[in-house]
Amino acid sequence: MLQKSFDSAGYAELHAMFTESFLWQFILWAILTSVVYHVFAGVRHLLMDMGIGETLKGGRVSAWSVIILSAISAVLLGVWVW
Repeated sequence: MLQKSFDSAGYAELHAMFTESFLWQFILWAILTSVVYHVFAGVRHLLMDMGIGETLKGGRVSAWSVIILSAISAVLLGVWVW
């Protein structure tokens, strides 16, 4: 897909594919949502490596924060994709 996007005809083909097919839109949304979750969870673990949120209570709060932020991001990405 990346190689096709460099060519103007390939870009038009990819753009049509993502704007006309619900399946490809869903796949794009799923990939973007998983990347956003991975980023939030990675930041959480980096903070824990620095000593922030290492307690049981802090770990639960940060875990719920990641889940809530990811859910909000999933909704916003859904609005953006569709």
